[in-house]
Amino acid sequence: MYARPTYEVETVLAAMAGDRDAIDELVRSHLPLVYNIVGRAMNGHADVDDVVQETMARVVTGVSGLRDPGSFRSWLVAIALNQVREWRQAPGAALAAIDEAMGLADAASDFAALTVTRLGLSGQRKEATEAARWLDADDREVLALWWMEVAGELARTELAAALGTNEQHAAVRVQRTKGRLETARAVVRALAARPPCPELAAVAQTWNGAPSDLWRKRLSRHVRDCPVCGGHVSDLVPAERLLAGLGLVAVPAGIAAGLLEIARTAAAPVVKGGLLAKGKAAAGSALAAKPIAVTAAGVTLIAGGAVVVQTLLPEPAPPRRATPVVVSSSPASSRRPVRPARSPYGLTVDTVDQAPPKNRPPAPLPRRPAGTVAIGGKHGYSRYGGAPSITHRGDYVTVTGRGYVQVRWGILYRNRVGPFPPATWTGLKGKLFHVASGGGRRMDDEQAPGVTWMGSPETGFARLPRGQQQMWQNEFYYLDGRVTFHNNESGTDIDLTVAPKSWQEVWADLSARPDPAKGIVRYGLTRDTGDDRAPVPQYVTRAANPERVPQRSRV
Repeated sequence: MYARPTYEVETVLAAMAGDRDAIDELVRSHLPLVYNIVGRAMNGHADVDDVVQETMARVVTGVSGLRDPGSFRSWLVAIALNQVREWRQAPGAALAAIDEAMGLADAASDFAALTVTRLGLSGQRKEATEAARWLDADDREVLALWWMEVAGELARTELAAALGTNEQHAAVRVQRTKGRLETARAVVRALAARPPCPELAAVAQTWNGAPSDLWRKRLSRHVRDCPVCGGHVSDLVPAERLLAGLGLVAVPAGIAAGLLEIARTAAAPVVKGGLLAKGKAAAGSALAAKPIAVTAAGVTLIAGGAVVVQTLLPEPAPPRRATPVVVSSSPASSRRPVRPARSPYGLTVDTVDQAPPKNRPPAPLPRRPAGTVAIGGKHGYSRYGGAPSITHRGDYVTVTGRGYVQVRWGILYRNRVGPFPPATWTGLKGKLFHVASGGGRRMDDEQAPGVTWMGSPETGFARLPRGQQQMWQNEFYYLDGRVTFHNNESGTDIDLTVAPKSWQEVWADLSARPDPAKGIVRYGLTRDTGDDRAPVPQYVTRAANPERVPQRSRV
């Protein structure tokens, strides 16, 4: 269940007072939630973007009048659903509903297909997502909210408030929707069975192939009573177990860019009665024209907290060598100015490298000055030692101070393997160095024949983006300042544990002798040069807004 962190209430209070950075943060961190609710409730209709933008515009202009900062999410989600209902009452939306019922809707805008594709779903998770197509509009609203509750993004009180009812009645509505979803899952499974059931084929003879509430009822009667079809659905796992921790579908870059601009100006007008008229944006609105999408080639990730438009930029060309400056003995007025020396910090960035021989001890680790390192942010705690842990898309930790920090990688490939968006470091103030790699193994080392910590032939392997350095079990960094570290998982299930370490603890990890019985495959690797020429992580930026994080950023 979603537990509201203290920093969110503080951000709402600041936004209510007119702090533009706080408004920007509220838009960025809640846009994924709104987009996923609206997308599912509208089944991915082409007007989803407009409804999302209208919702967030109302939030920006209305937050100053919010009475209780603790009710922000309830208020936000209620606005989103009201905008969806307002859209349904528009003539254009009515025509779209008829098209959907007749199977004429644009398949490319289907939100279930978008979810399956962007989250890399398969098996029963894919079937459960596809079953949402068979629900009617009211059930899709409830499903959209319940999905966010199961994902840990909403509390039941917030779900009930969005539905405009109490928790008891909300529980009844959720249970009914879950029942219809389970029925739809059985229909999806039976229709996909090979060889097909002849009797089911006969029942579906006049069906046009478009999922609908009406045909769910018709086909489910046969599936319920047929021993052949019943045999195909006997192993269905409860939907809440499948949907828990799935994450959110990515927000298109264009929406994110436009809404963040609105938040920065905090002056988006809201048209009374909504932006939508006959399925189009109303004239006179700041959002009447959709923002131009980010054109750089990349991938947009949604972190249940943060929108990350992560652009994997090509590696920049090496800096030009400065022309030597000659200072002559002529009068000062004729001398050319001496160019200041350029600091080497940030010019050395991690690159793809080869694993050293397993029995090669590490080079000495320079000892850097250390003080206190504090960790906060949106995170949980590891079951092993209680260190801060970021295990879902959108989780992050903010690390402040001077000292060594360990990031421990867990690739849960048996749970889910798919796209591998890199973890990113944003808002850097000061300096951050990648000083060592350890943990007794690289994640691509074999733990059994053909099986590594990145995957297996049976489950598939997590594939890193082109040009990304292979991570080790433990990666060690040295920070002198402040930085925020984000989990951007979107496909592969990733657990990241972040903890302060002393120099002695880092060196003990690196210098541990290989011992396969203990899972120590190799010695660690020292990367630190002891000065500003030490490498920095590939995905680090000083920008506070993590919309665009180059693979090789000069910091």
